[in-house]
Amino acid sequence: MRQRVEVVSSVALPVDETLEIKRCRYIGGDKAARLKRLSIVTGTHGDELEGQYVAFMVGERIKKHPELLNGIVDIYPAANPLGIDSIQRGIPGFDLDMNRVFPGDSHGTMVDIMAGDIIESLNGSDLVLDIHASNIFLREMPQARINENMGEALLPIAEKLNLDFLWVHPNATVLESTLCYSLNIKNIPCVVIEAGVGMRITKEYCVQLTDGIFNIMKDMGIWLGDDVFEGKRHCSITSEGREIVFLNASCSGVFIQSAEHASYLKKNDVIGRIVKPLTGEVIDEVLAPCDGLLFTVREYPVVYEGSLIARMLGGSKK
Repeated sequence: MRQRVEVVSSVALPVDETLEIKRCRYIGGDKAARLKRLSIVTGTHGDELEGQYVAFMVGERIKKHPELLNGIVDIYPAANPLGIDSIQRGIPGFDLDMNRVFPGDSHGTMVDIMAGDIIESLNGSDLVLDIHASNIFLREMPQARINENMGEALLPIAEKLNLDFLWVHPNATVLESTLCYSLNIKNIPCVVIEAGVGMRITKEYCVQLTDGIFNIMKDMGIWLGDDVFEGKRHCSITSEGREIVFLNASCSGVFIQSAEHASYLKKNDVIGRIVKPLTGEVIDEVLAPCDGLLFTVREYPVVYEGSLIARMLGGSKK
């Protein structure tokens, strides 16, 4: 097994500094053969840290059993290194969401050049996993998010990733500037994964996803080991044919959660209460509008009218 760190983008910064985006490449197997390649990208948003631990665990497992690697695994732990270093979601100084500038432009701004270099470096991948967490406001159960136009191609892949939920969502114009969309239109399969909450690492979610990554590596022939699950095996449910319900705050206050995240609720079960600390009042109860799975819930407690409180997948447990 060979391991090397490579610079995929290098851009000059003020005061004689250089911004570099790096990947770690692991290569194992017959040098003469055409080796399959999996690329794992994370750190596109500087406040999403779940992928950092996943990147570490994937590398750690490969190095424990290098003889089992039969392909190429590229790990990009920080697509937005400035955001991670400064604890900002976007790119500091530009007020830009890194995941809204793809596919980039080699003749554009610094950000355009970086995005273009990332896309170029991912050419030739047999599969790309684009790992995200949520922001600081919401907690997400481990899930894949798939554009409905790509559902037929990507659902069979996502089903092997040991996730709890596969959200097949309608097409949206804003998604056309994401890394995932830019790769899929180039016929490079890419699955977006969301899990956890911003600025935190949820270890059990990371172990779950890492197991899923080795499961898909085994399916692709990149990993020769039989025992890929160190944690619990999870069965995925899909949103196809079921309603996604959004719950927004009816007033401002402090949201106190009652229902357990990732649980199945009955209609009118209490998800939480919005309270007014000044007067000790409960000013609203947030009730489940239907039977279903609570797959998103508010993590940051201060809310304003219209703030997203929760998302549910309608329908009973199957």
